[in-house]
Amino acid sequence: MKISYNWLKQFIKIDWKSDETSALLTDLGLEVEVVEKYQSIKGGLEGIVVGHVLTCVQHPDADRLKITTVDIGLEQPIQVVCGAANVAAGQKVPVATIGTVLYDKSGESFVIKKGKIRGQESHGMICAEDELGLGTGHDGIMVLDVTLVPGTPASEVFNIENDEVFEIGLTPNRADAMSHLGTARDLRAGLLQRGQNVELITPSVSNFRVDMRTLKIDVNVEEPSLAPRYCGVTISGITISESPSWLQNRLKAIGITPKNNIVDVTNYVLHELGQPLHAFDASKINGKIIVKTVPAGTKFVTLDDVERTLHQEDLMICDEKGPLCIAGVFGGKKSGVTETTTSIFLESAYFNPVSVRKSAKRHQLNTDASFRFERGIDPSITAYALKRAALLIKEIAGGEITSDIVEIYQKKIEDFSVFLNFSHVSKIIGQEIPKDTIKKILVSLDIKVNSVSEAGLGLTIPAYRVDVQREIDVIEEILRVYGYNNINFSKKFNATVSNSPRTEDYKVQNSIAAQLNSQGYHEMMANSLTTPSYANLSALLKEEHNVTILNPLSGDLSVMRQSLLFSGLEAISYNINRKNSDLKLFEFGKSYHKFLNGYEEHKHLTLFITGNRNKETWTNGQQSTDFFLLKGYVNGVLSRLGIDKINNIPSQSDVFSEGAAIGYGHDTLVEMGVVKKSILKHFGIKQEVFYADFNWDLILKIITGKIKYTEIPKYPEVRRDLALLIDKNISYDSIYTLAKQTEKSLLKDVNLFDVYEGEKLPEGKKSYALSFTIQDNTKTLTDAQIDKIMSKLKQSFETELGASLR
Repeated sequence: MKISYNWLKQFIKIDWKSDETSALLTDLGLEVEVVEKYQSIKGGLEGIVVGHVLTCVQHPDADRLKITTVDIGLEQPIQVVCGAANVAAGQKVPVATIGTVLYDKSGESFVIKKGKIRGQESHGMICAEDELGLGTGHDGIMVLDVTLVPGTPASEVFNIENDEVFEIGLTPNRADAMSHLGTARDLRAGLLQRGQNVELITPSVSNFRVDMRTLKIDVNVEEPSLAPRYCGVTISGITISESPSWLQNRLKAIGITPKNNIVDVTNYVLHELGQPLHAFDASKINGKIIVKTVPAGTKFVTLDDVERTLHQEDLMICDEKGPLCIAGVFGGKKSGVTETTTSIFLESAYFNPVSVRKSAKRHQLNTDASFRFERGIDPSITAYALKRAALLIKEIAGGEITSDIVEIYQKKIEDFSVFLNFSHVSKIIGQEIPKDTIKKILVSLDIKVNSVSEAGLGLTIPAYRVDVQREIDVIEEILRVYGYNNINFSKKFNATVSNSPRTEDYKVQNSIAAQLNSQGYHEMMANSLTTPSYANLSALLKEEHNVTILNPLSGDLSVMRQSLLFSGLEAISYNINRKNSDLKLFEFGKSYHKFLNGYEEHKHLTLFITGNRNKETWTNGQQSTDFFLLKGYVNGVLSRLGIDKINNIPSQSDVFSEGAAIGYGHDTLVEMGVVKKSILKHFGIKQEVFYADFNWDLILKIITGKIKYTEIPKYPEVRRDLALLIDKNISYDSIYTLAKQTEKSLLKDVNLFDVYEGEKLPEGKKSYALSFTIQDNTKTLTDAQIDKIMSKLKQSFETELGASLR
């Protein structure tokens, strides 16, 4: 939100420097992010002076150029070569001196330098109005008042407004501060707290009166719950034209481009008082104004020439033939003010914030009006703002007020009542604030004190303070105006010791995150809101299981995610598109599911790897990541958690082209594999992505807080190798499982270190080279014991798997 300092000073007479005011606003909770300077004429006409043309003769070598001598207040006149047809001796003209910076139509700057034009020296430039930013004319140079003194700075001749603009990072709850009046209210409260006795000056509407009752337009509100208060008035005999410079400067300072005097007034009042207004061309209104909803599917063309399909819940401003405007959001093309408009119906209303928010999001429209209506405006100034705008329109567009104000206000929006307990104030703030100070702060915020007792205050909160409805909200208001920096800190140091188990979720997460970080992973945190259609990328997910948001920010963020895979792929795609294709990512997060019996949340740990294993160097070539690298990381996590009673099971997920799973009892602990190319294509990813999904809820159930350890063996281990010729359909897992079953006590490890399939082997066969590690923790093994174990293993492989030694 942008606030003009000059505009703000119309409400509060203050001579503070902008940095002091911005600091106070920030202390009050209206954080000033930056202060920008604004000049109504870019450059401020610096370096431009009044010149008196003494002589003007034809250039000897150019028909369209003239050589002039110009008095600019120096000891000697200067020579300027000028190409304007209207330049003549005796004129007073604006002269850009050497070193002056001017700006072209696109805003690009250029510097006036001493030079030669067709052999004649030129020591400046006599300017046209468009070259100075004073207009659009370029037919010739500007001719100034003959009474002006040569050498007078042009900035003293022309009215240039210099302003400073506060860029305020407004929090969504502060709807009351979304205007210059709202900001001034807060500023006044802060100044009063700091001993500056200032008055809030609001624009007077005492001159408002009906000139003649010749154009009455009736209003019928059919949906009073959606439009609790609606006001309107007609103004006739107006002339559409450019706004005066003071109004244009106010709007330009806060980043709004002026359009015409009527639209500019509505924008001016919007940013002045916080009340959105809308002007209809009265000649285009058929019959009366009807505030209602229309059937779903009704077509409506808005001011931006877009045809929109209306929803049955959209509140519309209609006449007897159809819709004219989306209430509180955007006007219609057919009823808008044009250059030929001579009479208008001016609307000022209070619309239901939820209704406006839904309509704005539904049609993807975000306007200054909807921004304010969505958050809740002041229902008490609806008629006041209408009078203010009507008087401004009469002032700058002419015309007469030709109807009484039509007002529909069936049920008044009441103020809030709150009781403030003094003891609660001291307890929450941590410091006792004098009761008189509390009362002064509340009064400065337009909060009425109805009753006073030893215990506390009975208060009435204005309806426009939609963020102050509870006692704790009032305490927050007291604290921010009193000043957070004025609260003293206790010198007493308090410490507590809590006994929490090692298996608490956050502790386990931290230990695993530290391990993954040390292995080159980066932690990511994705949005839990996602796109509904992602559920169609897997048969195991269904759109009917999506948890839908009632008031979504957009269609792409309208449901809670059922899987962490797709948000991870979004992050991978984002990085790859920015030349960061070697990735290791992990995320702790939840998935959300809707079932017939209610809602469920499941916590996960997900791993993603893609691209190359390591950064390419001259000593290390590129090597792509693969499934076994991912499996190693997965096993490392399980090993760190002390989970060893696991078994390999087939993966049930359809997001993998190749995958595997690890089970614990009858439950699936981890699923991992290569993500399908069809899914990757949806995200524009062309390289392989490996993904693992841990059931974190199950992990937290099965881990224990006990520390397990194993002594380092005192006796040596023995390795023996076998090369087995087996059928191609036999997996390594089958060999591993059979070996462990055959020798349960002394066989410590089985490792596959070579696989061979070639022409020298029988058809349908392959060769596995395996190593077997044997160890007895109580004694040194003898050759006879080792040979006996290896013999048992060979026999099991031959009998159960049909294997033979190569």
